[in-house]
Amino acid sequence: MILRRGLLIVFAVVFLIPIYVLLVTSFKPLTEANPSQAWNLPQVWTLEAWRVAWEKLAPGIWNSVLLAVPGSLLSCVLGSMNGYVLSKWRFPGADVLFTLFLFGMFIPYQGVMIPLVQLMVNIGLYGDISGLVLAHVVYGIPICTLIFRNYYVTIPDELIEASRVDGAGMLRTYWSVVLPVSAPAFAVVIIWQFTSLWNDFLFAVFLTGPTSWPTTVMLNNIAGAQATPYSQQMAAALLASIPTMLIYLLLGRFFMRGLMAGALKG
Repeated sequence: MILRRGLLIVFAVVFLIPIYVLLVTSFKPLTEANPSQAWNLPQVWTLEAWRVAWEKLAPGIWNSVLLAVPGSLLSCVLGSMNGYVLSKWRFPGADVLFTLFLFGMFIPYQGVMIPLVQLMVNIGLYGDISGLVLAHVVYGIPICTLIFRNYYVTIPDELIEASRVDGAGMLRTYWSVVLPVSAPAFAVVIIWQFTSLWNDFLFAVFLTGPTSWPTTVMLNNIAGAQATPYSQQMAAALLASIPTMLIYLLLGRFFMRGLMAGALKG
């Protein structure tokens, strides 16, 4: 027990070291913010780096909100409906279709960039945040469908049959029986998709212009011409990570329950 706690403390300290460096550096003036003084506390505490970082990141943060919130919700809706149909309303070829869905999880981003850019240009969404939302929603359908499908197989089939006997159709059963017990699966998908969309860099660079750049691209562009503004970069990194941390804090208690649901059932 003592050894286990000691190891946990060591791991926690190792995990918190980068956060410590981020925090203390973000409160330093530019004259103190350099790698040789990374471990030192600020001699002069200042919020100037946070102010500058917010001014530079604010447009990108708003673009990331416009990207991550609707993208996560759309992914939840589509994944939930796909998972419901594939798990509870069986039809000929359902297993084949589910397998094809899963193939989409293994297509690398880099392999679809050129045709994706051409598609966005052809449909008039290139350079706009809505095109980025569409790309992530479509790319997220396989993993979202898998999560919901594995969760819904844990719902007793007797409940679905009872709703059919009562005269409920597919949509009525989904709305009245399945959806009310789907909170853990929704939490998993929201955390997964929100984090993926918020942290996206590759799609954002290729599919959006300067006015639509999300936080990650704006964060990458915070650099000085003559010297690296470490304090501003650290403050900006912390600002960019706050939304995902809040999502984990709000929905984290549902995460493992939803992720493990269906693990022992096919």
